[in-house]
Amino acid sequence: MRQKPLIGLTLDAEQPGGWSKYPWYALRQNYFAAVAALGGLPVALPHQQALAADYLSRLDGLIVTGGAFDVDPALYGDAIRHETVSLKAGRTQAELALLQGALARRMPVLGICGGEQLLAVALGGTLIQHIPDAVPGALAHEQNTPHGEPAHEVRVLPGTKLFDIVGPAIWVNTSHHQAVKSVGRCVANALAPDGVIEGVEVPGQKFCIGVQWHPEYFAAPEDKLIFAAFLAACHE
Repeated sequence: MRQKPLIGLTLDAEQPGGWSKYPWYALRQNYFAAVAALGGLPVALPHQQALAADYLSRLDGLIVTGGAFDVDPALYGDAIRHETVSLKAGRTQAELALLQGALARRMPVLGICGGEQLLAVALGGTLIQHIPDAVPGALAHEQNTPHGEPAHEVRVLPGTKLFDIVGPAIWVNTSHHQAVKSVGRCVANALAPDGVIEGVEVPGQKFCIGVQWHPEYFAAPEDKLIFAAFLAACHE
């Protein structure tokens, strides 16, 4: 019997206060449940930048998760930080180390929401710091309805791996105020109706896809296909 692929998921982190008087990690259960449901063995990755190579040597795949924070604009050359930008420097540094190591190993990678944005930045891309201020006529990219429900459609671009997985369109949930502006060494694979980039991927990698939405909710049937394709690549 073939062993389940070991999939590392990056954690979110909070400072003392609220739930605990000590610093703490957290991640929604549905990230882990989505991996387990499609045949993977999920494990949580703490923010230990120096241990990135040790973790990666044991993993079969990496998921860089989302969260209520932003990539530091300095990482993509913006000297001015929009007032809405919120940073978690320790998390970003750890995720960058894991992501860069996974790319070097050609390990399958799935970037979700902020993980998609970090993937683009790691490969020379830039970000829109606040969509409402930068995209005329933009959609509401932070939905008020439950995230288990899709909010808008995205067009998937032909010739991409994402197109091969889900087809020409998918309805997605949405919870972001930033987006990829330039893709660097990635290629865009999905666009919202207002032109906002909703996904990127890295040509030549076995599986290296980032999506701006949260497929771990399985809000659309195609979301399961994304996880299934990722885990299939982790088996190879």
